[in-house]
Amino acid sequence: MSTRQRIGVTTRQRLSLTAGLHASIRVLKADAAGLTRYLEEQAAENPALMLRPAAAGEWLPRWDGALRGSGEASGESLEQVEGAGPSLMAHVSGWIARQRLPAEDQRIALALTEGLEPSGWLGVTPEAVAAELGVPVVRVSLVLAKLQRIEPAGLFARSLADCLRLQVEAEGMADPVLLGLIANLDLVAAGDVGRLARKLGVAEGEVQAALRRLRQMNPKPGAQFDMQAAPVREPDLIARKGMEGWMVSLNRSSLPEISVKPGRGEGQGAARAVLRLVEARNETLLRVGREILRRQEAALDHGASRLVPMTMADVGAALDLHESTVSRVVAGTSVDTPKGPLWLRALFSGAMGGEGAPDISAAALRARLAEMVAAEDRTRPLSDEALVVALQAEGGVVARRTVSKYREMMGIPPARLRRAPGKRRR
Repeated sequence: MSTRQRIGVTTRQRLSLTAGLHASIRVLKADAAGLTRYLEEQAAENPALMLRPAAAGEWLPRWDGALRGSGEASGESLEQVEGAGPSLMAHVSGWIARQRLPAEDQRIALALTEGLEPSGWLGVTPEAVAAELGVPVVRVSLVLAKLQRIEPAGLFARSLADCLRLQVEAEGMADPVLLGLIANLDLVAAGDVGRLARKLGVAEGEVQAALRRLRQMNPKPGAQFDMQAAPVREPDLIARKGMEGWMVSLNRSSLPEISVKPGRGEGQGAARAVLRLVEARNETLLRVGREILRRQEAALDHGASRLVPMTMADVGAALDLHESTVSRVVAGTSVDTPKGPLWLRALFSGAMGGEGAPDISAAALRARLAEMVAAEDRTRPLSDEALVVALQAEGGVVARRTVSKYREMMGIPPARLRRAPGKRRR
């Protein structure tokens, strides 16, 4: 058998990522922190690309609701309290159980826990708890001091200043400048760096540095137990409700200001290319964010139990974008709302039920399940079967195993473990 060599010509298609396309994908999928790091890398390599930190006062929208409520009880309504879900309560109750407190102190701790709001702030006064339980106020205050050691720091605070002070003490960074900012939150809210510097007797640079540390703290530490909540950091978008409905804008304080060095020279073209990438990323992020929040306005108004079914393909089709582009944009992206920061990705959810069933999202069912457990009678907690019946009465088509799965997903213990200590079934 003989063999012969032969030359042939074939064609084949292959996708090759150029440096420009790779940079475009990286910028598109980056959150604010990741994009800032990328820009700092580019600026270090290219002197023509100039970065300037955002003004300190521009971060205030993230704390807007907390600053408005400083010095008084948190402004959440009863609906918000019930809608927060039991995850925060389970976390605190578990801590109390592990401490093996004396019976009287445990009774006080549970009473204080029942006054905990979704923000993590305490919605009742020690005096009111003492009067209800018939115990001295001093003893309630001592138990409260123990509860304020629970992680995350800031839980059981009685005001915004108290919440921030607890976090500063827990981190061991209680320097005079930072404590001075906490004592003058009205000037912090106004963004008056000059007046703060004069009042504290320090340079404006020290105030700016302290503000950057302050912005890393969480004004509502309890909100992180909500499944849709994003962790503490600068949000990429800001959503606020005005006279004409919900308005969505970019959080300009989350990114440094970018400019290209005037004139001609080496690196000018590359710097302008980076600027165009960032502008395109911001435009796409804003379009996607507005479309997502337009579809989920009911959830912004009333909580996660009003989330409607929505997929990335739905959003992509509405904006003439590929589903993968939407996926990259929402990866790690957060939006600041009056109820706290949310992940954009957490607002997507598939539909539950089959043909003829109501149009309910899986996320809305989970939120409603959490609300029911949070509002239940602690002496008669709802079993999984009872929760199925209650959800079906509201139009939710759900099986018992699904309720059990959702309950475990949210960290909600079974009914027998949710029963209040010392209470027996009637």
